[in-house]
Amino acid sequence: MDSAFSMSEPFLVTGAPHASAYYPRDFAWFYPDVLDPETIMDSQDAVRRARLLEKSVRLMLEAVRANVVTTTIVPAGRARYLGVNYFSRPSDTLLGILAGLQQMISAEERASPYLAMSQCARAGRLLLAQYGGDLKRAILQLASELEPFNDDGARYLLCDARAPRSAATDTRAERRRFVTNACVYTTFVWSVQLEIVDENELKRLLGRDLAQYKRDLFRLFGKDGYIRHSLDTPTGSAVSSVALDFVSVQRGFWDLNDANERALFAATTDLIIAEPRFRIPGTFHFLVSADNPRNKMIHKIAAPAYQGRSSWPTFNVEFADRMLDYDEFSGGDTYRAWAQGILKDIRTATEVHGGYQELISEQGLKYRTWAYKSAVAHSWFPRFLSVWSRAFGTPLLHWND
Repeated sequence: MDSAFSMSEPFLVTGAPHASAYYPRDFAWFYPDVLDPETIMDSQDAVRRARLLEKSVRLMLEAVRANVVTTTIVPAGRARYLGVNYFSRPSDTLLGILAGLQQMISAEERASPYLAMSQCARAGRLLLAQYGGDLKRAILQLASELEPFNDDGARYLLCDARAPRSAATDTRAERRRFVTNACVYTTFVWSVQLEIVDENELKRLLGRDLAQYKRDLFRLFGKDGYIRHSLDTPTGSAVSSVALDFVSVQRGFWDLNDANERALFAATTDLIIAEPRFRIPGTFHFLVSADNPRNKMIHKIAAPAYQGRSSWPTFNVEFADRMLDYDEFSGGDTYRAWAQGILKDIRTATEVHGGYQELISEQGLKYRTWAYKSAVAHSWFPRFLSVWSRAFGTPLLHWND
């Protein structure tokens, strides 16, 4: 935790060797529980986290004000930064910014002994008031960029109908991906919840309300009875058509209180669980996909399994959390043992490898190639701890228990 939340950093970083670049999307995907009181060590740790989160969110908002909405922000000298698109334009950068703001504003909602949480909530409300107009402009711009896509006589709106858009799995060279469009929908929903945008403004641009927009996405990507990862890949076996990032983001796309969504989630989950090629043998480490995808050329050469036959602990954590959602709303214990198995194996990997890994190879080792070395992602660790508490009903406080 000391390494993850050092106040000497200009923003919240993933960890070595990626510490020089800043990825706004991480606040939606990897940092949603930075302020979870159960994972905070003491009042000093609380202050560090709150202040670092505020610095990080303010920097992202300054970029939006300057019309810079990119996948990556790179330091370029003293207090200077450049916005760079990592391979393609983002689908989830605004989502990450909203997630960071949302986390700040809701900091005082959970019982906490730390004064820093209420101070962080006030700072979040001030940032929202200060930069709300800039966010509204950027979100409406995103809505205006959606493009029509026709399928079986029906007309849909996609963010990546003609060209790939970046998301957390952005090295996959595919268009018409479920996860990118789920991120855009969630951006719109959170912007309405935060009262940045009125839903009627979005409805005028989209030609449909948000509920219909979401139903359309499920009808398009779930027409085979499970969530197909991309419409830009050849139709093959069901197992080859799904990917682990379908779980999307915390409190994001999925509403497993809805019976239809539960059915689609369960069908996709069952495909993944039943396929041996989706797992590191003898473990509950699920790979991103059963096969390596069509990659950008640089990744074909340098890190071919980066977003394919490798296991990302953080995606597995979200998989476990959605499983727990399913059981909570279905009133059963269909997936709890699977969720617990996932988390136990991530705990073991963290102990064995001496830190929380960005990704693990299909042999169960740290993922590394001649050109790439997986990061030790310390700042992603609190999210794991939060889901552990949910799965087992008790915090993971003592590593030797």
